[in-house]
Amino acid sequence: MESPALISSIFFFTFLLRTSLATTFTIKNNCPYTVWPGTLNGSGSAQLSSTGFQLSPGESFSLSTSAPWSGRFWGRTGCSTDASGRFSCATGDCASGAVACNGAGGNPPVSLAEFTLVTGGGQDNYDLSLVDGFNLPVSIVPQGGSNGCQTTTCAANVNSVCPAELAVKDQSGNVIACKSACEAFGSPQYCCTESYSTPQTCPPTNYSEIFKGQCPQAYSYAYDDANGSLYTCVSPSGYVITFCP
Repeated sequence: MESPALISSIFFFTFLLRTSLATTFTIKNNCPYTVWPGTLNGSGSAQLSSTGFQLSPGESFSLSTSAPWSGRFWGRTGCSTDASGRFSCATGDCASGAVACNGAGGNPPVSLAEFTLVTGGGQDNYDLSLVDGFNLPVSIVPQGGSNGCQTTTCAANVNSVCPAELAVKDQSGNVIACKSACEAFGSPQYCCTESYSTPQTCPPTNYSEIFKGQCPQAYSYAYDDANGSLYTCVSPSGYVITFCP
């Protein structure tokens, strides 16, 4: 039987290893069109080395950080620079006026990949969220690790089944994003606010169930935890985030 001192030493070594080694996020674009990923760190977490960049079809880009860290990734589409030099996107725009988001998040509707990295051999948490609506299919694949570490995927094109009252269209009438009911209507029953601010009083709606039906592994509304949308992994080397998996 291992001695308490040995067990303590192993735990301490694991803690040091997790705090000293970087976690690498590799972002891939499998879409047949250009995507401009954006990144945003949570409060108290270090900003990543890039907060926005361009990925042509088939390209990938890697970023690293050390735990503890929290933040999110999303894809922007239909981006361009106007005559004044201001950069903007049809979906997921962070309104920074540049390719880099510089601390701004993506404007809904947008599909999100969210992470909380922890130190000391604890469990990372990660999820895909359509709580702010949908613009792109996306997946998260952990690299290595233990205790869970499952792939989570939203591979369906929710835009293809988006109700007309939630649809965001381009100038040609094509649906390029699908709003959440909260974003579209702003009412407490869809936003889980006021008298609907608990899991008991804010059940799934007919709108959130459309998102859930297309992407059952992703959060479809604020209190979707009961449906197993949050994933965990202990000490992976990194995560691969793929648009259009």
